[in-house]
Amino acid sequence: MSPASAKGDHYASIMFRANVSYTCTGGKQSKSLIIKTMPDEEGHKKEMLSGSHLFETEIGMYTKVLPRFEQILREAGDNTRLCAPCLYCSLEPRQVMIFEDLVPLGYTVIRKREATTEELNFAFLKLAKLHAVSFHVLHEVNTRWKYLKYVHILNATFHFIFILKQPEYLQEFKNGLFEIPNMRQDPFCITGMKKFLDFLEEFPELRKYKPYFEKMENDYIDRVEIVMQEYRRNRKPNGYYVLCHGDFHLKNMMFKQREDGSLEDVMLLDYQVSNICPITMDLIYAVYMLMGIEERHNNYKELLDYYFAEFLATLQNIGYKGDLPNSVEFWQQIFQHKCYDIYLITTFLPMMNAFKHNDFDPAEVFQKEDLQRGMYRLDSYVQDVKYLLARFEAEGFFQNQ
Repeated sequence: MSPASAKGDHYASIMFRANVSYTCTGGKQSKSLIIKTMPDEEGHKKEMLSGSHLFETEIGMYTKVLPRFEQILREAGDNTRLCAPCLYCSLEPRQVMIFEDLVPLGYTVIRKREATTEELNFAFLKLAKLHAVSFHVLHEVNTRWKYLKYVHILNATFHFIFILKQPEYLQEFKNGLFEIPNMRQDPFCITGMKKFLDFLEEFPELRKYKPYFEKMENDYIDRVEIVMQEYRRNRKPNGYYVLCHGDFHLKNMMFKQREDGSLEDVMLLDYQVSNICPITMDLIYAVYMLMGIEERHNNYKELLDYYFAEFLATLQNIGYKGDLPNSVEFWQQIFQHKCYDIYLITTFLPMMNAFKHNDFDPAEVFQKEDLQRGMYRLDSYVQDVKYLLARFEAEGFFQNQ
């Protein structure tokens, strides 16, 4: 047994690598496995995640959703793999999942550098296929439900049987980031704006933005939560809803190269906060938590356009029958959900930047305010924010607040 992740890779689970030896009819064998379980040691991590649905969600994704999604792709001639093989899972007496280890298969995690444009395109391609299949399935569910509402009461028995055959399994995925019970009480998660306002005050060229952020201070988290729960509570007629990954950043994917150095595959990991919500949630998150500064400043529109083109291509390939989403509406919704940009810039981007460029311990970052405030003063974060706020201003965002 040995640790299976480096410091800073993951916070919501503990992972071990187990080299297992066994004997079967073919003789002695060995296999490397990844064992994933909930934090057991007393402290902030256990308190933060206590009572959450993280393992229920991820087990559901690996046992109910991802295999069915892969089957839909295979039936359309697409052999994309959406997940690593899950060999065992349970919730009692312990929450645990056991996976085939991807490292012996040639997959690696990117460390101490940003992802290249090619690597980002691979990641967005995989996300586009996940989103497209879920968009297709949700459309079929909603279309059939609209039809069934008109079935005559005399056909009640037929109606019941028909409903049971539909893929309603997606409806249980409703526990995203803000459904973690202690999320709205954790100081780190709710005081980012206060630290950000103090940060703006320190830089004369940024002080002009402070009044705009002060207007958002009391409700910006509420606005993000409303958007994340929109599918379940206030669905929009023109909303693009998908099963989002929920935590689409670089440490939650592993890349595989061919012998000539070209990319062969990327495997998405950690489906613990996957939930049905607007398509924008994974993409806005990716701009700040997946892309490096260079891509975020100069190439983010091209990357998201690439994603959207692959999203549409996958929909057409798997036989989607509804009206295809359009690029204009897609970008309008990204702009309409700018509250998520604000939450990420003020709260999570400083931490992600620090993890990329410094040896920070996540457990300490979540608990020590002096470390948190220090992350806002790192030069890479300062320069990033200066560029981003100037772009927001040029786009007219602040005038609409």
